[in-house]
Amino acid sequence: MSSEKTVSEPISGFDALRDLLRRLYHGQTKAALRFQLAIIVVDLAAIAFFILAPALRDWPSFLWLDYSVAALLGIDITARALASTNIPRWLRQPTVLVDIFILITLLFPYTLFNLGFLRILRLWSLSRSGTLWRPLERHGYGEWREPIHAVMNLLTFLFVVTGFVYTSFFRGTGGIEGYIDALYVTVATVTTTGFGDIVLPGTWGKLTAIVTMIVGISLFVKLAQSIFRPAKVFFPCPECGLQRHDVDAVFCKACGHKLKIPDDGE
Repeated sequence: MSSEKTVSEPISGFDALRDLLRRLYHGQTKAALRFQLAIIVVDLAAIAFFILAPALRDWPSFLWLDYSVAALLGIDITARALASTNIPRWLRQPTVLVDIFILITLLFPYTLFNLGFLRILRLWSLSRSGTLWRPLERHGYGEWREPIHAVMNLLTFLFVVTGFVYTSFFRGTGGIEGYIDALYVTVATVTTTGFGDIVLPGTWGKLTAIVTMIVGISLFVKLAQSIFRPAKVFFPCPECGLQRHDVDAVFCKACGHKLKIPDDGE
């Protein structure tokens, strides 16, 4: 009797690369978590550059820094695309679209300078990234997800408005002084302190202040709620998908499906 021998097809170099990237970006091994922490550090450094970019625009090394960040972001976007199992669906995610927009502004720093303040949205996309939360959950900080989301939302809003105010009202001042004035006006408006020593001129200035106060107060309330309301755990219900549940919940409060939420010690 002849026996058939099953021979596995060799894995191509491209497939091996995708498998490696998938394990690095989505894995739970020590090597993967170290890689994800390194990505977070690079992200935070890039975000610091985005915040300071208006003040650094006249530096001789500005373009070198800008294109270096663009190269790192382009590599990260490409690597995450290769690590995805469904690239078309991945490309439709809001966080990916934000990152692509940021990359375009980095590639054309002077042409799209007026839109550069939107680069800080990278902080928002980072707060929604599994790359951030896998290492934090591994070290027991998963319960802080909602307060951290609220803080990052508030910081993102503050720096987006600061960038808009600087570009629209303080660009003529230039340098770090103009940016600090824009940040000062933004914080004073969001907190409704209203010192009145620096104000935004004209009708557009008043409308900017009104929108800033309304959205800013809403974000402050959201932050307070996330800190002071009872603690919840993030555990998607297999039946209806509800993600937040009480720590000791046995059944989903939305659909009644029995949950099996693991203890922290497990």
